[in-house]
Parts: sequence; C-alpha cells; structure tokens
Amino acid sequence: MAEGDEQHVVRHPDAVRADIRSWPTGRLLSVAARVVEGRFHDFLAGHGLTHAGLIVLHHAAEGRLTQRELATLCRVTDQTMSRTIEHLRRSGYVVKETDAHDRRRVLIEITPGGRRVLDEAREQERRSDALFGALDDYAGFRDQLITLITAV
Repeated sequence: MAEGDEQHVVRHPDAVRADIRSWPTGRLLSVAARVVEGRFHDFLAGHGLTHAGLIVLHHAAEGRLTQRELATLCRVTDQTMSRTIEHLRRSGYVVKETDAHDRRRVLIEITPGGRRVLDEAREQERRSDALFGALDDYAGFRDQLITLITAV
C-alpha cells in the first residue's frame, strides 16, 4: 500500500473491512494505535491541547507539583516541560507560581478550566465511538493493554 495504513483506513473503510481479518496482529495493533492517536489529536487540538499537555494535566490534577517533578513524571527534559507548561498557562489550564519557601522552584497548579478540559478528554476517551467508546469493555481493554505493555 503506497499510503500509510491509517490514512487508507480513513479513505477506504470498505476496502479495509474486506481484508482486515487477514492482517497480522502486530499490524492491527500498530494501525489501531495510529488511527486512535490521530482522532484523539484532533479532539485535543480543538481544545488547544497536545498529548503532552494532557499528560501534564493528568499529573497536575493530583496536586501542585514543581516543574521538575512534572518533567520526571512525564519522562521529558526540563526544557520540554517548560514549553509544555507555558502553552498550558497561555491556554488558561495551569498557573505557575514561585514556591514561597524556595524561590528557585516553580509550582504548577491546574486551574478549573484545566480540570474541565481534562475531565472532558477522559469522558471523550471512554464514550466516543471514534475513540474507545466503540469497545464493549473499556475497562477490560485498558487492563489488557496494561498487561501487554508490562509483560516481561
């Protein structure tokens, strides 16, 4: 196929349905990941978010954290985290403040708007037929993904 599988799925769904059962499992998993990621990217972009920003909001929802703590949790460099936080701040999803006890530390806190968009993204993930809402057992699917990812 000249075009990527994920584009082919979108442009030619009937052709895909005709032979998809013959695809190896690895190809199914890879294409499913790219298709869902693209659909979720479109949803997030409509809210001024990126996948990285969503991950930051997920961690920030647990309570105020330093920028360095967020970088560690998200497994990115401090510089990358700085850019992501600045984007979230400009969007009104987080606030930054200097730690009163250590002026070198910057604390990040999710705003009510950030909480709303995080909750909406989580709901969209579970309920949207274009994402995972099409699954019969969302929780079971998550458990299987976790098992697959953590298998040694």
